[in-house]
Amino acid sequence: MPRFVDVETPYGNEDSRLLERNILYARACVWDCLRRGEVPYASHLFFTQPGILDDTNPKERGRGIEAGKEIIEALPGVVTVVYVDLGISDGMQYGIDRALANGRRVEYRTLGDGWEGRERILAASHPHARVWGVAFR
Repeated sequence: MPRFVDVETPYGNEDSRLLERNILYARACVWDCLRRGEVPYASHLFFTQPGILDDTNPKERGRGIEAGKEIIEALPGVVTVVYVDLGISDGMQYGIDRALANGRRVEYRTLGDGWEGRERILAASHPHARVWGVAFR
């Protein structure tokens, strides 16, 4: 049976450059999970895509967080993986607390140096970059 993982990374930020960095970081973390043979789920990457939910709207953000946690809690044997290179945000702490309250194991990981340059190159050259509105600097 595959190992399902709930991916916790920072996301929202009013500074568009930091938000862009956080999205790249989350993508790199999902890639890291796939490289490990895991089945990752990062609801903050899914629900915040254009046309789904507005992460700057607290009600919609809360709806997305709850939907993501409900999906995770319905899967067998999920482990919460927390990537800490950029610190632990309030949203990540909520995910950690909820995992522990539900008896899920929590693992802490880092990607280390070099992830950002690799992710910028890959994201900007991706065939869907224009569709996503990616404008990486």
